[in-house]
Amino acid sequence: MTNSEQIEGLLFVAGDEGITVAEIEHATGFAKPAINTLLTELAAKYAQDADSALMILSTANTYRLATKSDVAGILKKYFEAPLSTSLSQASLEVLAIIAYRQPLTRIEIDEIRGVQSGSTIQKLVLRQLVTETGRLSEPGRPILYGTTELFLDYFGLKSLDDLPAIDLAALTDTEHPAPETDLFLTAFQDKLAGMDHQESEE
Repeated sequence: MTNSEQIEGLLFVAGDEGITVAEIEHATGFAKPAINTLLTELAAKYAQDADSALMILSTANTYRLATKSDVAGILKKYFEAPLSTSLSQASLEVLAIIAYRQPLTRIEIDEIRGVQSGSTIQKLVLRQLVTETGRLSEPGRPILYGTTELFLDYFGLKSLDDLPAIDLAALTDTEHPAPETDLFLTAFQDKLAGMDHQESEE
């Protein structure tokens, strides 16, 4: 693995919150001048590659991967899919986690799911099912996410109290532990199944 690959990988997992030179230094052990050089070279590589949709943005010593303006049109179509479109498994997972654990950060969601969730969260924000509720008072000021009123309407809930209870004891069952995301999603899908059943009776 090259030094450039390490920087690129960190930029990817940092998502829209970005990563600072100090954080890259801590993760890689590279000296700051070397990191700045690698970031400059990587940014130039993206800029010169007409087949790459990526670019690097830098604000307040924080670096993040972004997409070039050329692909804005196709991304807008992707993120603005109508609410009548069925939500993906990934979207349901993220929604369930946020619904039960809000407010929480993208990193916390990633840790629960075990995969990067930035693009899924962004799509849910654009579909107005999830919203930014504030920021943590810690380095990087990570964004906190929560569900919206539209989320309640979309799933036929009067309040978050209508969400089915989760067997939290299963999380501490050392003999047969269940991943948090499984518990959240199972309870959430039970709620959806109940809604479907009610609609079929009507």
